[in-house]
Formats: sequence, structure tokens, C-alpha cells
Amino acid sequence: MQLTKAILLLAAVSATAQADAQFHFRNSASRPDAAQTAEIVAPDEDTATVVDTVCSLTPLPDYFFSPAVYNHYDFPDSITVSGTDYSSDPALRWLDDANALAARMQGMRHRFFFGYPDNTPYLRSDLPEAPKQYSAVVDPSDFKVTIIENVEGPADAPTLKAEEVKKRHWIRDFRVSLQFSQAYVSPNWYQGGKSNLTLLGQIYYNVKLNQEFHPNLLFETTAQYKLGMNNAPDDEIHDYNINEDIFQVNSTFGLKAARRWYYSVTGQFKTQLLNSYETNTTQLKSGFLSPADLTVGVGMTYNYANAKKTFTFDANISPISYNLRVCTTDRINHENYDIRQDRTTASKFGSNVELKLFWKMCHNISLRSRVYAFSDYHTIQADWENTLLFEINKFLTTQIFAHARYDSHTPPAEGTKWRKLQFKEILSIGFAYKFTSL
Repeated sequence: MQLTKAILLLAAVSATAQADAQFHFRNSASRPDAAQTAEIVAPDEDTATVVDTVCSLTPLPDYFFSPAVYNHYDFPDSITVSGTDYSSDPALRWLDDANALAARMQGMRHRFFFGYPDNTPYLRSDLPEAPKQYSAVVDPSDFKVTIIENVEGPADAPTLKAEEVKKRHWIRDFRVSLQFSQAYVSPNWYQGGKSNLTLLGQIYYNVKLNQEFHPNLLFETTAQYKLGMNNAPDDEIHDYNINEDIFQVNSTFGLKAARRWYYSVTGQFKTQLLNSYETNTTQLKSGFLSPADLTVGVGMTYNYANAKKTFTFDANISPISYNLRVCTTDRINHENYDIRQDRTTASKFGSNVELKLFWKMCHNISLRSRVYAFSDYHTIQADWENTLLFEINKFLTTQIFAHARYDSHTPPAEGTKWRKLQFKEILSIGFAYKFTSL
């Protein structure tokens, strides 16, 4: 009886709401002058219903007259008298009709809930749960019957499950390149000269700890190998010369001290892999582990990187350092590398400094610079390496490599003005491939 009374009251509210709708706004699409005007239409005295001469109201659907269920999470929207329910786009008329109908239904429901709260038969929080459904699963292997509950998810449940994003604790950078330069000069060229071909290959690998997840630790290791060769038209014994051959590993481990400073331990090892000879002789200049340098230092490291990771700077100062120099072959004068001729190793204690800079000037131009110096307070050795890289496209690159070296123990070159300072520069173009986890 109470349910029937609630349905009748809800229908009465609907009729009353239509009778009270004396202000009907014209659809802005029906008038080009876009006047948001209202026409007052008086109720018909005989029938007590609204005579609507402006717009037609969509009939309420049948499910609107089902038993009312109060939802306290639903709040009425504010009503703007000067607003319109319809847009000026005829293509969206179907959407405007649906929105207007939904707004009417919501307004009537709220008027019924708050006007006749005693006649609202149900509350959403008091509604009973739907009965559970079960099904039987028979396992013929052991003749068991298992009763399981049928769980159905919501209609809008996603059909695909997103893969869990794992933390990337290590950041890796791998690069390999093959650069070359070539020049051909005919034998009768009026200025003379020699044809030449130069190749420069490089393999670079860097791995470091992601400081986003480990802000108090600093760990980075870089391994690289460079090999540069050029033809030797003036050498009657060898077909080619080696002008660049270096295998080098650098490693840094640190514990955070304050902001960007870390207590650190650094290590460096470098040597070459192939033999290099004097021109027109079989005299060996250098070879594998002849020489080789191992340097270990303890000190402080400063680490900086901007937010976009386009500029990084590292400075390592190790006031306590140990250097071990090795020359394993007797075909080389050990004294050229500050090692006694009757020994294969020499140990030194001193200090070293290393500065590293990376600057990505734009999306295809980058600069890498490294300064390294070691001193045992009697001699000093310093290297300054610079690589300016131009990435033409994904696989084609051009680079300028300049390396300045100062060694106070190096004897002066005969017939030249070069003494302690040494310099090398290479301009090349070639192919490159890179892989990075960033």
C-alpha cells in the first residue's frame, strides 16, 4: 500500500512540475538572432494544464515511475534562469534532448525526496545485496565436485590489465661508431702530397646507479675502447700506422656527504691492445700492457645535473692517490715511461683531479669534455679530452676530437719545438649506433 502511494505521489509531482513550468525558453537554434528570450504562457483555466506554444517536452520514460530510491550522494545542480537547455548546433539536438530529459528527471526526483521524505520507500544504503550465484565444477581425475561462486565484474571493467611498471635501478648507455676520412692525390698533382685514409672506431659503455631511487649513493662505471688507423705511404715496412689505441675503464663509488658532495673512491685503468712501431723500423713503441696505468684515489666528488639532464658536471678531488705503471715487454725502453729498465712496474703516491662535463647544446649537438691530472709532487701528467658530436640523423654522425696532453717526464721530440705538451686532433664523419635506457 505504501509503495502504491509513493508511485502515485511521484506521478503527481511530475504533473505538478509540468504545471508549474510557466517559463519556457526558446531554443537558440530556432532564432538566428540568438536571443535567449522567454515567453510566459498562462495555464488553461479549464484543464489546469500548461499550454506550451514554444517547445515540446519529451515524455518521461516508464522506469521513472518505479519505486523511488533515495541516494544521498546525489546533490541537485544549481539552476540558472537565464540559461538555455539547447545549444545552437542542430547536429547535437539528440544530445540536448537527452540532457534536458535527464535534468527534468533529476529535478523531479529531488523535489519528491525533499518534499515527501516519508513516502520514499527505499534508501540505497538499506537495499539488500543481490543473491549470490554458485556453480559446480566436476574434476573427473579424482571424482570431486567443487562449488565456486560466480563473480561478475562491472560492465565497464577493463579487459586488459596494465603491466606493473618496474623500478629502473641502473641506467645504461651504449654507443658504437665508425668514423673515417679519406683524401686522394694523383701522382702528378701540382702541389704534391700523398693519398691517405684514416679510420677511427669507438665502443663506449656507461652504467650508473639511478639516483632517483638511491639518492645517498653514487656509482658509475665507464668502459671504452678507441682504435684509430691510417695508411702509411711513407712507411716501407708497415702498411698502416696506429694513431689511436686506448682501452680505458673508469669507476666511481660514493656515499653522500652533503647535498651534491660525496665521499668517494675512484679508480682508473688504461692500456692499449695492439702494437705500435716506429716508421720504417721494427722498433716497438708501445703494446699491450706496455705501458698500462692503474690509479686509485680517495677523496670527495661533486655531482650536478640539471632537471632536463642536458647538462651534467662531475668533479673528483682525491688528495690520496696511488698509481701503478706497468711495462711488461723488454722491447721497449722502460725509462720512457718513468720505469727503471730492470723492473716492469713503478709505484707512486700523490694526488689526482678529474673533471667531467656533458652539455647537450641542442637535440643533435653535444659536447663531452674530460680533464684528468695526477702528480706525485715530482712529476705531473695531465690529459684534456674534448669530443664535439654532430648527429646528422639516427645513424650518420660527424665528430671533432681534440686531445691535449702534458707530461713533465716526456723527452722533447727531435727536430721539433714540441716538448712537454702534446696535441692530437681528428675530424671525421661516419656511422654510429647508440642505445640508452633513458
